[in-house]
Amino acid sequence: MERLCYLSKNYPSTDGSGNKAKTDNEDTLALMGAVNIANKRTGHRSKIAAFFVDLAGIARYVCSVRKGDRIVLQYPHKKYFSFVCRVARWRGAKTITLIHDLGSFRRKRLTVEKEIGRLMNTDYVIASNEVMRQWLIDHGFSKPTGSLGLFDYRSKSESKDKTEHKVEAATEGMGDLRIVYAGALSMRKNAFMLDMAKATLPYQLHVFGNRNGLPDMQDNPQVIFHGFLPADEFISTVDADFGLVWDGDSTESCTGNFGEYLRYNSPHKVSFYLRAGLPVIIWRQAAVAPIIERENVGFCIDSIDELQQLLPSLEQERIETMRSNVRNLSDRLKNGAFLKAAVEKALSALK
Repeated sequence: MERLCYLSKNYPSTDGSGNKAKTDNEDTLALMGAVNIANKRTGHRSKIAAFFVDLAGIARYVCSVRKGDRIVLQYPHKKYFSFVCRVARWRGAKTITLIHDLGSFRRKRLTVEKEIGRLMNTDYVIASNEVMRQWLIDHGFSKPTGSLGLFDYRSKSESKDKTEHKVEAATEGMGDLRIVYAGALSMRKNAFMLDMAKATLPYQLHVFGNRNGLPDMQDNPQVIFHGFLPADEFISTVDADFGLVWDGDSTESCTGNFGEYLRYNSPHKVSFYLRAGLPVIIWRQAAVAPIIERENVGFCIDSIDELQQLLPSLEQERIETMRSNVRNLSDRLKNGAFLKAAVEKALSALK
C-alpha cells in the first residue's frame, strides 16, 4: 500500500519564517492524508531536549517506514538527511525533498559539490522555484525535479480591506502611498534603508521591526517605525498599499550575501505580504519576480530609486486590479495550493 508520509520534529519557535513554513507544510500534508511517521511536533526551546526529541523521532521513523511509502522531507534536515533517504531506499520507499534553503548559498556551510552529493540521496527534489531547479541541474543534480514557486502561508487571520488611497502628487513631493517593510532589522541585511531615510520620499515607508537593528538610521517624517507585530495580527490589521522585498546595503541593487540570495530563493516574506493583502514590490532579478509579474500581484524594479518616478505615475485602476489578484492568490496560499500541486506532480513522476 502506498502511503504519503512526512517527518515532524521539534520546532522551538514558529516566529521565524523557516519554522513557520515547515509547520505550514506539515499541516498541508496532513490535510492531504499524509501520515507523520516520526514523533509528534514539539516546541522545546532547550537544545538538549530538542536533540533527544528529534533523535527519538528518527528512531521511530526507522521502525515505521514501509515499502511503497512516499516520504516528503523538508531540507535542510540537518545531520539525518542522508540517513533518512538511505533507510527509505533499503525499505523500498521513496523520498521527495522540498528545499527551503541551500547551505552552499548564503551561509556557505557546504561546498556546492557536497550539497549536490547529499541531495542525490533523495529520489525527487522540489526546488523552491524554477531558478533554483535549473541551478541544481546545471550543477550536476540528475534526479527528477520540480519547483514550488511560492511557499504557502497558513493563518486563521484574514486581511482587512485596504483604505483607498488616491494616487496624487502631494505638495513638496510628498505622496500618500504607503509601502511596508517587515522583518528582523540588521545592518548586514537592511543597510539599504539608511539611504532611503536620507532621501525625500514621495511615499510613506512603514517599517515593522526593531529600529535598534539599524543604529545609524536617521529620522525622516516619511519613514514610520511600528516595532514588531505578531504575524497574525499584522495580516489582520496592516493597512498599506505595497510590501517591499529587498535585501542588502544598496538601493541601487540587491547586494551582499542576503541580496544575491534573492536570485535563487523564494522569500517567505512574499507570501506573508500577499496574505496581508499587499501587492509586492520586488527586485527584478529575484527568482520569484516572474511569478509576481505573471500573477499581476505587484511589480518589479531594478532600483529602489525607481519608486520616485514610478509610484506617482501609478493609476488607481492598476492598483485595484493588483489588489484583486492578491486576494485570489492569498486564498491559494492559505489553503496550501502550491505545495499540493508540487507534491502531486512528484508523486506522479515517481510512479
